[in-house]
Amino acid sequence: MLPLALVAVLAVRQRTVLAEGFGHLATARWPWLLAAAAATCLTWVAAAVTRQGAVVERLPRCRLLATQFAAGTANHMLPGGLGASAVNLRFMTVCGLPLARSSAALALYLLAESVGRAALLAVLLIAFPGALRLESLLPDGAIGPLLLTVGAAAVVAAVVPACVRRVRAAVGSFLRTALGEARTIHSRPSRALALWGGSLAFPALQAAVLVAVGRALGLPVPLWHMAVAYLAATVAVALIPTPGGIGSVETALIVALVAAGGPAAVATAVVLAFRIITVWLPLLPGALTLGALVRLKVI
Repeated sequence: MLPLALVAVLAVRQRTVLAEGFGHLATARWPWLLAAAAATCLTWVAAAVTRQGAVVERLPRCRLLATQFAAGTANHMLPGGLGASAVNLRFMTVCGLPLARSSAALALYLLAESVGRAALLAVLLIAFPGALRLESLLPDGAIGPLLLTVGAAAVVAAVVPACVRRVRAAVGSFLRTALGEARTIHSRPSRALALWGGSLAFPALQAAVLVAVGRALGLPVPLWHMAVAYLAATVAVALIPTPGGIGSVETALIVALVAAGGPAAVATAVVLAFRIITVWLPLLPGALTLGALVRLKVI
């Protein structure tokens, strides 16, 4: 219930803009919304392909795909993607993978997904340098403190394992297992292709959903600029680990679309429709699927 309460608070505080945005939803063109829904379904396929690419053993395809669908619901209960990670960790251990190798596969997936998202953003920024000013995603004067915070976190992450013996031993063991898994995966072309192909396809499909919704609502922003806005916003909100990105994703996407040249009301309507399609409509079916997978001991 906590995500719903958070959404309610945000909706009350921004009720004027939201009311105008909801008014624009009535003008949506349904063929584009159906295309957005189809692209959303393909994101679960891309996630399943990437998860399979992170392990050598063949995972049961249907159960793997169902797990990715259910993991989306779990992701809205814990911050920083921990819900989906927990579901997939349990799924891999039930499939017979040792906990250390399952954790290594999970880390490899997260690394590949982050690299794929950042790589797509970099390519699009090079191809369309005027699409978006990245500094416009942050309030004035926020870049310096943000860099200091990220730098301090990096220093802590580097110093703690080096200073605490038990932590150093645990991290060293995990890194050895993870590097061994990565070498094994990349020695198999099919697994490496699934890992990196899926990690690129996943954010590309998510961006395609936003582009389709933007077309449905007549957002006057070029499609490639919308894709840049989506990728830049999601990279930025990775620093704000709210459950399912609720609140932070909406805010960052609206700011990014406005920075790309879209009117605020239409951009708000686009983000609302985007989140309804990708988050709220699958939430109840995903919860039912998650419960069924638990009862069937798939996870």
